[in-house]
Amino acid sequence: MEFASLTIEVALFLFTIALVAGFLDTLAGGGGLLTLPALMMSGIPPLAALGTNKLQSSMGTATATVMMLRGRRVRWQQVKYLMLSAFIGSVIGTVILQFIDAQMLTVVIPIVISIIGLYFLFTPTIDEDNKVEKVSSANYKKFVVPLIGCYDGIFGPGTGSFFTLAGRALRGQKFLEATAIAKTLNFATNIASLIIFIFAGQVIWLVGLIMMCGQFIGAWLGSHCLFKIPVTYLRYLVVFMCFAMLIKYVTH
Repeated sequence: MEFASLTIEVALFLFTIALVAGFLDTLAGGGGLLTLPALMMSGIPPLAALGTNKLQSSMGTATATVMMLRGRRVRWQQVKYLMLSAFIGSVIGTVILQFIDAQMLTVVIPIVISIIGLYFLFTPTIDEDNKVEKVSSANYKKFVVPLIGCYDGIFGPGTGSFFTLAGRALRGQKFLEATAIAKTLNFATNIASLIIFIFAGQVIWLVGLIMMCGQFIGAWLGSHCLFKIPVTYLRYLVVFMCFAMLIKYVTH
């Protein structure tokens, strides 16, 4: 799919946003809260914006997944069925999305992003205390993971945080363990959704590749700043930029 309005200014804007998103995602998450509104503000239709966002965000989650597996933060045997479950849920969500009125998405997407932004603003400080398991492993795999995957297939922003929150609240995982597992599940949902978007012709490849370069540089910079910047400040920065771009999008 081509994008006729891709000027040098728009390309630089999207590259910069992807760089910032990659940087923030590495440190605090929430990059999708920036990239999706940026794509829509650039004049890209909603479905193509969602598909292109999956392309550029796949680089970050793929890199994180490889790092988690190579660093033995998670084991393949531990996550392979969860990833399959997340994959299936995302496929279902993305297929459903293809039948939703695109005009409705221009209203729904800003609302969803606003809700996720409020979640980032008001979510409590994460601790490392042990939690009680509230959902069995089987039910978590059969119901919770596919449901979050379906959400990622339809909208996307905040999916990694939802997986982390679910792991903490429902499976009693420690924060670092829940975060590591969430990276692998988010990769599965991104790839599943991207495949459907590619077959539907809803990916603007040039835009996606430009933003992938920004994501890579941002993630590289973020990895070198890890532990040096208070995460609380970064979370507020994500929220600020999210709502600033939503305002710009609404008034565009």
